[in-house]
Amino acid sequence: MKETVLTAVLVILCFSQSALAGDVKSTTNDTLQAAIYVKIGRAYYKGDSIPNITLHTFYKHSPIQFKNDKARERYNRMVANIKYVYPIAQLAKQTLIETYDFLQTLPDEKTKKAHIAAVEKGVKEQYAPLVKKMSRSQGKLLVKLINRECGQSSYDMVKAFLGPFKAGVYQVFAGLYGNSLTKKYDPKGEDKFTERIVLMVESGQL
Repeated sequence: MKETVLTAVLVILCFSQSALAGDVKSTTNDTLQAAIYVKIGRAYYKGDSIPNITLHTFYKHSPIQFKNDKARERYNRMVANIKYVYPIAQLAKQTLIETYDFLQTLPDEKTKKAHIAAVEKGVKEQYAPLVKKMSRSQGKLLVKLINRECGQSSYDMVKAFLGPFKAGVYQVFAGLYGNSLTKKYDPKGEDKFTERIVLMVESGQL
């Protein structure tokens, strides 16, 4: 069974809920937090054992020169949107990895399908309230960040899960809300500024 199957479950959940939510503003309640990890171990120096702590990479960028207050507000809004949406994209990746690994231990296709259904149900119950609060701009951002985390476009993942016809239907539905499931993340092009913010969020600098 392809890894894309599991990711598609999350993509469909996230997109359909955010599209129906329209432009409702998100609140500070029921939010996920991007995990910030440190690696703690021991190192030996001149015969002595000492604690060794490896931190995230810290990034240094030139200060942003805002043309006006509106530009500053747009930046602050982008930071807030990424902090809200990025953990959900991380969730998609983590759920994909964990569930795919577990599927390899199951004996047959019937059991695998039952487990996928259970995972989908659990994700909907636990995380649908988060996604329902998304604005359209956050929904667009989520599609791109899932591509960043999982390495495939949302369209490709839906196609693998439901087939080309249903993928086309979802793509048309996305278009009605100004979105596109075929959009891919371009960290060196149009998403360069988004990538800068994501990296700083990952490192705990924002």
